[in-house]
Amino acid sequence: RLSARVGAKLPMTLAFDYPTPTAMAQLLLEKLELGRRVARVERREVIAAAAAASEAIAIVGMGCRAPRGLTSPEGYWGLLGSGGEGMGPLPSRWGRELLRRLEMVTGGVVREGGFLDSVEEFDAGFFGISPREALEMDPQQRLLLEVSWEALERSGIRPEALRESRTGVYFGCLGVDYGQGTRSLAELSVWSATGLASSVLAGRVSYVLGLEGPSMTVDTACSSSLTALHLACTALRQGECDLALSGGVTVMSTPSTLVALGPDNGMAPDGRCKAFSAGADGAGWSEGCGVLVLKRRSDADRDGDEILALIRGSAVNQDGHSQGLTAPNGPSQQRVICAALSASGLSADAIDAVEAHGTGTSLGDPIEAGALAAVFGPTRGEGRPLWLGSSKSNIGHTQAAAGVLGVIKMVLSLQHELLPKTLHAEHPSEQIEWDGSGLALLQEALPWPRAASRVRRAGVSSFGISGTNAHVILEEALARGVDGDGATAGAAVSAEATPRLLIPLLVSGRDEVALRSQAARYAEWLSTHAQVDWADVLGTAALHRTHFASRASVLARDAAEARAALRALGEGRSHGAVSLGVARERG
Repeated sequence: RLSARVGAKLPMTLAFDYPTPTAMAQLLLEKLELGRRVARVERREVIAAAAAASEAIAIVGMGCRAPRGLTSPEGYWGLLGSGGEGMGPLPSRWGRELLRRLEMVTGGVVREGGFLDSVEEFDAGFFGISPREALEMDPQQRLLLEVSWEALERSGIRPEALRESRTGVYFGCLGVDYGQGTRSLAELSVWSATGLASSVLAGRVSYVLGLEGPSMTVDTACSSSLTALHLACTALRQGECDLALSGGVTVMSTPSTLVALGPDNGMAPDGRCKAFSAGADGAGWSEGCGVLVLKRRSDADRDGDEILALIRGSAVNQDGHSQGLTAPNGPSQQRVICAALSASGLSADAIDAVEAHGTGTSLGDPIEAGALAAVFGPTRGEGRPLWLGSSKSNIGHTQAAAGVLGVIKMVLSLQHELLPKTLHAEHPSEQIEWDGSGLALLQEALPWPRAASRVRRAGVSSFGISGTNAHVILEEALARGVDGDGATAGAAVSAEATPRLLIPLLVSGRDEVALRSQAARYAEWLSTHAQVDWADVLGTAALHRTHFASRASVLARDAAEARAALRALGEGRSHGAVSLGVARERG
């Protein structure tokens, strides 16, 4: 009766279907197996998350502007590879009155720097911007629009195809001085608010292209663009965006930098950076702009992109309380380099060269060299130093663009298998302990060939007057589809065996003037790239370039035939191989 009373109070399954020992054992085994499955899934998720957090970031496109009329990575490399320099006289765009006042303030000492050509020129209509709004826009916004567009097209991505995509934008700058001291309060408008806001540098590109990923402008002074690059790589690894534009820009709309940081406050009297040289006497101030197109490596592989180089890892830190607010901190520089190496999963001996901050100051250069020697020196064997260079010796200190232009330099060095010489370095600084440091200054250009036994890697440093330090580790991208003999898969089919179809070269512009200008640029480019694969040119023009309303097709069997037709189109002459037309929406 007791059992009945107790059973009456229990659920039926427990009171009358109590499991046997065998059933109980089976239940426990099922629970254990379920636990193992959950554990395996969780372990895979942890491994996948760890792999994503350390995945290399692919650079799939680049665009830039540098002093003395350099408007492309090819032009930039032409200067670096030949050991040329981009410094020159003060820009006429400042106007006679401003130049006269600058001469009075500086005693006529400041006469040269590195300046961009045609900064005042901007095709506002191309980006759908009204002339009034364009006039109010900081030239830095205009440059980033132009260079971002070019970088995307150079990567094979049509900018208009990114509308509503999760594309991030991360740009560095040092603020805005456009229009300072030249406008009255009555002249300000809503266009002034957006045109002069540094936050809009990134926001403008996101807005014009319709990008919906994270968008931010970063100001850590001279380390701004490398800090922005670190943030972009982090966002890609965390899945915050699927594609990212990252870079930096500096345009000196006024001579304020040359006054505030003139010969009495860290500027070289001749305006030239003599990085790590015995003649180092200050920085030379310059302008520049650079933009990188970034993807996760797995996405770039999936999409069949040409990977220019890989970003293995990066790090950012702060000097904290040092000798002074603007003074560099050697231990902090060591820590940021070590952190970047750790993020890359690499040891110090895996790095061949460093594109240094190297501004050419008697204080900063020895501190930077000491930090590099502390990190890399112990790993260097006889005959294998860490090669040290600085593009600032060629183009000056481009400030917020310095980091990204340093990255572009090293990507180009990997491609061309050459480490360019550092100018003004005939006599290395006597304040640096070179012997036993493991460092060697690139006093001459040095071959940097690909090798089957070793992957080439380089570091890039930027240190800001803000105290924010950044370091990035770059690695060469190994070619896809190459067999053991170096032959590309499918290359066995001879060109003679492949039928040659006459396919038109497609050229377009927003209007006829733009179309003819583009045709002239094509003709000029083909004249300097005579060995280019004609099929690649046709494919790129058809599939990876924006097609605007004013259009032309050029029927030619090769580049030589196309050049004559393109020149005729550019000059407004008729040609039998050219057909013109205007695209219209279907209605």
